[in-house]
Amino acid sequence: MIRSTGLKLTTAISLGVLAVSPALGSSHREAPNITESPKVDNTDVYAFRSYEPGRAGFVTLISNFQPFQEPGGGPNYFTMDPNALYEIMVDNNGDAVEDVTFQFRFQNTLRNGTGITVNAGGKILPIAPRHNGQVTTDNDPDLGERETYTLTMVTGDRRSGTAALVTGGSGRTFTKPFDNVGNKTIPDYPAYANQFLYNVTIPGCATQGRLFVGQREENFAVNLGPIFDLVNFVPIEGSIAQSQANQELIDNYNVTSLALEVPITCLTGTGNGVIGVWSSASLPQSRLLKPNPTFAAPDTQGGAFVQVSRLGNPLVNELVIGLPQKDLFNAVKPTADAALADFVTNPTYPEILEQLFGSNAIAPNNFPRNDLVATFLTGIATLNQMSTVTASEMQRLNTGVNPTPQASQNPLGVVADDLAGFPNGRRPGDDVVDIVLRVAMGRLCHPFPIAGTPTQLGLCQPADAPSGLVPYTDGAPTNATTTLNAFPYLNPPLRGSPRPQTQP
Repeated sequence: MIRSTGLKLTTAISLGVLAVSPALGSSHREAPNITESPKVDNTDVYAFRSYEPGRAGFVTLISNFQPFQEPGGGPNYFTMDPNALYEIMVDNNGDAVEDVTFQFRFQNTLRNGTGITVNAGGKILPIAPRHNGQVTTDNDPDLGERETYTLTMVTGDRRSGTAALVTGGSGRTFTKPFDNVGNKTIPDYPAYANQFLYNVTIPGCATQGRLFVGQREENFAVNLGPIFDLVNFVPIEGSIAQSQANQELIDNYNVTSLALEVPITCLTGTGNGVIGVWSSASLPQSRLLKPNPTFAAPDTQGGAFVQVSRLGNPLVNELVIGLPQKDLFNAVKPTADAALADFVTNPTYPEILEQLFGSNAIAPNNFPRNDLVATFLTGIATLNQMSTVTASEMQRLNTGVNPTPQASQNPLGVVADDLAGFPNGRRPGDDVVDIVLRVAMGRLCHPFPIAGTPTQLGLCQPADAPSGLVPYTDGAPTNATTTLNAFPYLNPPLRGSPRPQTQP
């Protein structure tokens, strides 16, 4: 297993590796087709050594779905799709093929087959809302629709490998808490949600893990509107426009998190301790709408599962993948990434920034971009590169790098000498927007501190990136101290009511 307290990084990427380089990851509403299916839109993936005190022997995996959840978005709120298959994959030997997969399946059930009913003038009728009264416990009688799920661990191929159920709590079925409707319905939401945090037995693991699935506050902060308004702010730290740009953040919304904490030894297999992580959602191949839909069967779905959303590293399907290829990226496996190689070896977004800001944002000229290939596609030698190197898009986490305590984490991760941060996996407090902006504009062509010593990776040279030292930012800061210091790390969701201007 690799144990890194400092780095000596000099390995360049060969042209042979570049020939099979893929494009990068996806994010919020990043492809045309996924906008039609928000319940299976994979928004963010986190993979990191658990930094909760006493849990350093575990890896936390989080996959988020359903972006832009308006906290007051009733009466249906944000259940998951019972027809979908949600998955988190782990490659532990470097062949870009999953060795361990965690599969989540959901079921929505109406209480007594009708939901909550009332006597309306002698007629017993189901009410429109999902609840009628305070909801404080699992299977609360005032909640008319209950959402449960199962978790299956598959060893080997995710469709044909060996499958076994993860168990815990009351057995093989787990419950997802009701979304944060508001203070009158759920007076103490954190206490309510904690009832759905399970200690679980994972097949083949001698030590129990932990599991939570439920609504969380969106932690990914980015000035989304201004970015797509031709970068309608000056993207440099300390700019006058930054204070204005800060007002437009995704984290005014909620998201649904699938969070799992697993003992490290259950994930690393026979590799060198580096694991690759990505997530996906799949739907049945066919769907037939019914002219007389019911709650239990609004349509008929069947056929093999087809992958419709995929995410490893953050952001780049939004900003890097060409519009005609975005849906293709969501559909393919890491082993098929070669079809999209040009978008990472010859990225277009730096060229857009140069067109918009001229001499203040000169795009790097080292083509192919070996620095981006190493960062996102192959791992960086002696940091998070697997013993077998297969160029493919996924987060790579060196489980031998000790976690950085929450209070000491640097939001800029590896480029700020915090080796436990992005792109060595990803933690909730990593400011991935700023990191990706800086790396895309050539930060790794210049020396940066590792264990306090300026280090040149040798993947490109300072002359290749004239503005590589510019502190690019989207003006939406992120840091670890604004989130929980314990599993599931992401904060409880914003409440639907009352809606103060600033929520705790």
